[in-house]
Amino acid sequence: MQDKIRKILKEHGRLAVDAATLTETSDLYQSGMTSHASVNVMLALEGEFDVEFPDNMLKRSVFESIASITSAINQLKN
Repeated sequence: MQDKIRKILKEHGRLAVDAATLTETSDLYQSGMTSHASVNVMLALEGEFDVEFPDNMLKRSVFESIASITSAINQLKN
C-alpha cells in the first residue's frame, strides 16, 4: 500500500523532495505539498484504493504523512 501512496504523492503531491526518500512520518506539507495538491492526492487515493474520504476526514492531519494516509485508508477499507 505504501508504494502506491508514494507513487501518488510523486505524481500529484508537488513535493520538493522525492517521495521515495520520505519516511512514513515525514511531514508532507513541510516537504512542499500545498492544500491544493493535497486535494489532487486525495482524489488519486480515492481512485486507486476505491474509497471515499468522508467530510470528517477532510483535514490536514489525515494527509500530513504517509503513515496517517495509510491509517485513514485502512479505516475506510474496514
